[in-house]
Amino acid sequence: MKWSELSIHTTNEAIEAVSNIMHEAGASGVVIEDSEDLTKEREDRFGEIYSLDPEDFPVDGVILKAYLPVNSFLGETVEAIKLAINNLVTFDINLGKNEVTISEVNEEEWATAWKKYYHPVKISKRFTIVPTWETYNPVSSDELIIELDPGMAFGTGTHPTTVMSLQALEKMVKPADRVIDIGTGSGVLAIGAALLSAKEVYALDLDEVAVRSANINVKLNKVQDVVTVEEGNLTDKIDQPGDVVVANILAEVIMSFTDDAFKIVKSGGVYITSGIISAKKNDVKAALEASGFVIEDVMMMEDWVTIISKNRNNEVPRCNDIL
Repeated sequence: MKWSELSIHTTNEAIEAVSNIMHEAGASGVVIEDSEDLTKEREDRFGEIYSLDPEDFPVDGVILKAYLPVNSFLGETVEAIKLAINNLVTFDINLGKNEVTISEVNEEEWATAWKKYYHPVKISKRFTIVPTWETYNPVSSDELIIELDPGMAFGTGTHPTTVMSLQALEKMVKPADRVIDIGTGSGVLAIGAALLSAKEVYALDLDEVAVRSANINVKLNKVQDVVTVEEGNLTDKIDQPGDVVVANILAEVIMSFTDDAFKIVKSGGVYITSGIISAKKNDVKAALEASGFVIEDVMMMEDWVTIISKNRNNEVPRCNDIL
């Protein structure tokens, strides 16, 4: 099916009224691009750090976008929308520029075109990320396959921060380890830990959408007997420390709970922190060390950093460290 994208450049004052007109005309949803979003202060609900691209927003005012099916009535529908919007001035609503543009979108191409850019990717000595619609035969007997459907998850699993986190897990996770994944997102790191023969993996995220996506991917990779995914944060949900704890989030968020993280990493255990832009590397290292961690390794890929540290407080060597 083909769709028409109807875009209206108006004002913040007119958002509700124009959105209502679009809904009444048959749009199932309205996209709002508000220039004020670039300067708006937001409630920190999930530990997000907002970094919006100004190119995605109008210089001023608001752009509202709605999608209407291309049919024989489209012309009349658009004219009716324009007339209804123009009539809003009788209610003293400021319409701003009130510019209307129309473009055509092919639904099938829109929904699937990106798939041609996503193929199996070997990201470490053992791990290969494979999209669910691809057929892939392992090239070695010890290769570990993580299946993902980026359409339902958060990303493809091939971002440098995820790649380095999986590489670090590959080095550090031992059979029978308890692994904790803070901010699991798509669940890719939790799945990776399970495939590395961790005895138990506990994955947390504050975002309920992420939890649903992670659970789907966990089942897709048949590791649901090892991985538990829950909505919540580490201070509320974690009652047992982990041998390996991984947090692939953002530098500012990592620095906000280094003391709490230290408490949930066993003595001699490993803490893998990723999602760190290189400019924040030293700040994160300092925060980790201030909480008692000892930096063991720093990995870099493009402009991103992953830091591997240990809790050496009253350290009891792990059996694998002795071998």
